[in-house]
Amino acid sequence: MADIVQTDPLSVMTREFGLLRRALDHLLADPLFKPREAEEGLLDVDVVEREGKIEVVASLPGFTKDEIDVQIHEGMLTIKGEHREEKETRDGRYIRRERRYGSIARSVSVPGVRGDVPVDAELKDGVLTVKIDAPALPPSKRIEVRSV
Repeated sequence: MADIVQTDPLSVMTREFGLLRRALDHLLADPLFKPREAEEGLLDVDVVEREGKIEVVASLPGFTKDEIDVQIHEGMLTIKGEHREEKETRDGRYIRRERRYGSIARSVSVPGVRGDVPVDAELKDGVLTVKIDAPALPPSKRIEVRSV
């Protein structure tokens, strides 16, 4: 015959809610669930291969070409922008100053691309387009899996 064990329902619920809370905390710590606002300064890009070139397109409204730095190093394309603007308006008895400072950056993997490949970068209407000659990469190879 089985023994009857008396348990406190409140302690069971407390334990179960503690497990649930830890699981949710772990899940929400994943970068996939972080809101976009938390990624201040992150530059969104589109990357496409077209006509033998890799094109990276980034929106940089308000930036001039002198405020943008584009570099390729060991298979990584890095785009950085830093913008500073100051305006001062005197109106009646008060002074209003408006400043806009901001920096934005993004690195994108471009496998097989070295620093000596031809690259063209163009800024037009706040959109930066970087074109890189696509390297000739060896074709993919299928690997047979053995059973032991």
